[in-house]
Amino acid sequence: MKKFPLLLLLLIMMSGATYAQYWQGGIFLGAANYSGDLVQKRVDFRYTGIAAGLLIKRDFNPHFTLRASLTYGRVSGADSTNTAKDLVARNLSFRSPIWEGAVIAEGNLLDIDDKGFTPYAFAGIGLFSFYPSTRMANGNWVSLRRYSTEGEGLPQYPDRSMYNLVSVSIPFGVGFKWNVTDHIQMGIEVGLRKTFTDYIDDVSKGYVDQNTLILERGTTAAKLAYRGDELTKNGTPGTYPPDGFPRGNPKQKDWYSFSGLTVTYRFGGGGSGRWGKQKVSTCPKF
Repeated sequence: MKKFPLLLLLLIMMSGATYAQYWQGGIFLGAANYSGDLVQKRVDFRYTGIAAGLLIKRDFNPHFTLRASLTYGRVSGADSTNTAKDLVARNLSFRSPIWEGAVIAEGNLLDIDDKGFTPYAFAGIGLFSFYPSTRMANGNWVSLRRYSTEGEGLPQYPDRSMYNLVSVSIPFGVGFKWNVTDHIQMGIEVGLRKTFTDYIDDVSKGYVDQNTLILERGTTAAKLAYRGDELTKNGTPGTYPPDGFPRGNPKQKDWYSFSGLTVTYRFGGGGSGRWGKQKVSTCPKF
């Protein structure tokens, strides 16, 4: 019995070494895309933006990995490149940075340390921020939210509260990763993000009365709500639509995606880092 505390301490120390061996830290580099009211296709790759991030992983066993990540991306869209006449006539455009913090579980099909590679699927939960802006005719970029282009926050439209710039996302997707060395791992993945906001592009519901918008937010707000009157070479200038006329589709929320390459380093402990060898070398013998 006197040996038990010593054996327990030894077991804890060795477990700590094993625990450290399974940690990974690394980077993500890739592309950001958006799907919403300003793109006619599901994804318009002409508006692909950059994406980059940091991540840390914990391998609990050969088939389950948990990771935490912080990722930045930039998304954009414009009516001018659509083919539908009503969308071209609306003539809206936007860009927005996306900052996402997420916790994601990876399910590995194979034992990567046995095969050297594995396909995987992943899903998790994230919190992200966005900040839509657009470019004026004079070339200046302006924030869209503060102009209440769909009447958000105006007393005349009590059912339209100001939208939050922080929302929840559900990241999910598939990937393929492989061991470059015993400590360096690379992967390529395609990740979609389901969101619960329809305002990444500042477009969701219908137009509000033009005079009311001018009274509450100024002439610039009305110009940003409908930009069809700016059309010259691309089409016939239009007139501001009536109050309640559809501007977006509130039934479909916006999506965004991060896809690209991950590079991670397995740190802590020594040896090859293989699961099987770790089990042999780190388990105490009695």
